[in-house]
Amino acid sequence: MSEAALRHLRRDKKFAALIERVGAPHLGIQRGRSPYEALMRAIAHQQLHGRAALAILARFEALYPPAGFPTPERVLATQETDLRACGLSGSKIAAMRAICAATLDGTVPTRRGSARLSDGELIERLSTIRGVGRWTVEMLLIFTLGRPDVLPVDDFGVRDGYKVLYRLDEQPKPKVLAEIGLAWSPHRSIASWYLWRASEEARRLKQPTSRA
Repeated sequence: MSEAALRHLRRDKKFAALIERVGAPHLGIQRGRSPYEALMRAIAHQQLHGRAALAILARFEALYPPAGFPTPERVLATQETDLRACGLSGSKIAAMRAICAATLDGTVPTRRGSARLSDGELIERLSTIRGVGRWTVEMLLIFTLGRPDVLPVDDFGVRDGYKVLYRLDEQPKPKVLAEIGLAWSPHRSIASWYLWRASEEARRLKQPTSRA
């Protein structure tokens, strides 16, 4: 998939130069992770730096020995005070419980079940769950289900990367970027990965260098 994507994206000189600098894409797709677990982890990460979220998740998983991510039934049976002690806020607990309930009633599909649903169907279906928005589902599509043609146009890093790559004065509006991104189909997930790298590259260049 990536070779075809790179050939496609290299047709654009800006992308070609970025690919040359960054190298091959590494999406790190979690192919062994269920949609349920991916959504639960995404809620824990919302509005937190990565290390803080990982610490909370470690305490959360420690509530459920032996090792392994807890089932929806076990989470729903857990006292809120225990979940708060992990560092989860009331709103995150409510969202995680909503995901558990939606998994039990079949709204959140298994990996096998998700294969029968299109990207649009999964976005529409999962966005009905409390605390789960379009962006969260798009991250699930890219990094858990490995869907190749997802462009999260509401993502700051994606829009900032486009601004940087094309040397614009401001970020494109989501609807505008969605239209532009049609040219990258059917490889928009990898295009997104490179736009994130462009944004990160620009931030590194702006950082002041220390002087001895």
